[in-house]
Amino acid sequence: MMNAQSPVIRRYGMAAVQEAAGVIRAGGIVAVPTETVYGLAADARDSAAVARIYAAKGRPSFNPLIVHVLDLAAAARIAVLDADAHALAARFWPGPLTLVLPVRAGAGIASLVTAGLETIAIRVPAHRAMRALLAESAAPLAAPSANASNGISPTRAGHVAASLGARVPLILDDGATAAGVESTIVAGRTILRPGPVTAEMLRDVLPVAAGGTAHVSAPGQLPTHYAPRKPLRLEAVAREAGEWLIGFGTVEGDDTLSATGDLDEAAARLFDALHRADASAGARIAVAPVPEAGVGVAINDRLRRAAHR
Repeated sequence: MMNAQSPVIRRYGMAAVQEAAGVIRAGGIVAVPTETVYGLAADARDSAAVARIYAAKGRPSFNPLIVHVLDLAAAARIAVLDADAHALAARFWPGPLTLVLPVRAGAGIASLVTAGLETIAIRVPAHRAMRALLAESAAPLAAPSANASNGISPTRAGHVAASLGARVPLILDDGATAAGVESTIVAGRTILRPGPVTAEMLRDVLPVAAGGTAHVSAPGQLPTHYAPRKPLRLEAVAREAGEWLIGFGTVEGDDTLSATGDLDEAAARLFDALHRADASAGARIAVAPVPEAGVGVAINDRLRRAAHR
């Protein structure tokens, strides 16, 4: 359901980008698509603006944010990149890879962005709308997903409007996002969050391994995240009474992530399918098994967090 007040939605174009950049320069927040999901962006150097992100999302302040920059040079002004980071950046930037690196002294990034940590999560996005906003605003942009905290991530402008309403004044609409799940996060040689840049792709560059930390050291590590309002059952091969079934491959349902079993298609459709399921007449949601391979690792990571209660 749309909130009582609705944000302004502008179709992507330079006039809309200029309007959004004006909001950013004035210390405001805007929603903007990336190649992964829609982000809620603010100037990462402006503490008050960053606080507006946390307030709009209802996000806990111990959960750090990803900073988006236009290129490697801009990243190097904020973070200290070692040889491993340069190797990954050379292969995967611009793109859906976030690196957790030591924050550079004097970088000017608001402490809320890093949640008081000595590291910063940073990436160079590939999406034209986010890149245009970075260039026009001339600011590093902190931008978590543009939805209420712990809710289903948004892959369309309508998802943002339904989740945040007037808490976000302006949404840049450039259609559905391509990757559909949030960026891969790597710290050193450890994958903290799986994403579109798969472990296999990373291992073509460095001997990375999956892992994590006992404390929140990067975005997307909370056990409950990306969650619909309705209970969610995983590994479902058939619909039970009262369920809305999201199929995959040979498991047919009310909806499907990919009838052909294509994992890239499934990732792109995941959050959109969860939004439809949450709005359906079903009392509960069930999702068919998805192979734990390639980007399927990221899909299953999001589903497990969505089902965790």
